[in-house]
Amino acid sequence: MRPEPGQVLHFSEDPTITRFVPRVSPTSKDQGAFVWAVDAVRAPDYWFPKQCPRAMAWVTPNTSPSDRERIIGPGGGDRVHAIEYDWLEEIRNVRLYAYRFDSKPFRPIGEPVPRAHVAEEPIEPLGPPEPVGDLLALHAESGIQLRVLDILWPYWETVISSTCGFNGIRLRNSLGHPAHRPEARPRMLLGQARSGGGAVERRREESAAQRGEL
Repeated sequence: MRPEPGQVLHFSEDPTITRFVPRVSPTSKDQGAFVWAVDAVRAPDYWFPKQCPRAMAWVTPNTSPSDRERIIGPGGGDRVHAIEYDWLEEIRNVRLYAYRFDSKPFRPIGEPVPRAHVAEEPIEPLGPPEPVGDLLALHAESGIQLRVLDILWPYWETVISSTCGFNGIRLRNSLGHPAHRPEARPRMLLGQARSGGGAVERRREESAAQRGEL
C-alpha cells in the first residue's frame, strides 16, 4: 500500500474521517499544526498499528559492508522492521486504512532527509479510505524482513550506532525503554485483549523519536 505519483498517504485505524484539520502533535519536535502524510518511500514505516513500537533499518549508499551484515543480515532485501512478540497478534488483527491525498498542498519535513510530508491547511481525501489489508503480507510482498524480538530496545541501540538508515516510532511503548518506571501508566494491548490472551501492560507514552536516511 503506497501512494500513486502525485499523492501522499495518511494511515489510520479510523475509517470515518472525511476532513483532516491541522493539529499540534504533543510528541513532535516540529513546531506547528499539521496534517501529516508520507510518500511512497516512507509508507512502509506505517504498516503497523498506531501504537506499535518498531525499529526500522535499511541500507544506504553509506552503509558499510559490516553494518549491512550485522544489522540487515541474511534473509534477503535491504530493509528490516523489528517489533516485539507482544505486538504480533495486534499486527495480525488490526484494521488499518489508508487515506489518499493530492500531494500539492504538502511539503516535506525533516532534516537532512525528509521523513514525512505536512500540510498547514485542512485537507479532504481524494476518496474513501482503503483497507490496507494483511500487514504481514505487505512486508513479504515488499521484500522487507520483519523480525520479532523479545525486547526491542537493545536492537534499536545497535541500529542507531550503525551506518544504516533508520527510523524508530512509538519506541516508548517498547520493553526496556529507559523512560519506563514502575509508576508509568500502563496500557492494554488491544490485539491480545481481542484474542482472549488477557491484558498485557504497556506504557502508553508516545515517542517522537524518528530519524531517517534514504
